[in-house]
Amino acid sequence: MRPRFILGNIRRGGLFSIAAAALFGTSTPAAKVVVGNVSPLMMAGLLDLGSGLGLTLFRLASGRVRLPFSRSDMPWLAAAVLFGGVLGSALLMLGLTSVTGSAASLLLTMEGVFTALIA
Repeated sequence: MRPRFILGNIRRGGLFSIAAAALFGTSTPAAKVVVGNVSPLMMAGLLDLGSGLGLTLFRLASGRVRLPFSRSDMPWLAAAVLFGGVLGSALLMLGLTSVTGSAASLLLTMEGVFTALIA
């Protein structure tokens, strides 16, 4: 019975990863449509706010309120939030004003490939 349980988790994880990839692929073209009517920086802030609220609700619903970070991790976490969360989102939305949504989505998909090649 043990292998079925593991296999069930693998299938569920695979479905979650496919769902995440589909949402990731559609989020940039959808943001491109909206960024035409809203300031790019406002759109980046709204996306970050929605992400933060969603993750907070998820953590509260799952019963995991305590963060799994130590005090020594805080500078790295702050740098990741600043560059990946704030600056990355703002530059993405500013970039969407000059390229098509599909081109930006393909470039973002290639980001993962290039990151894997470098690492």
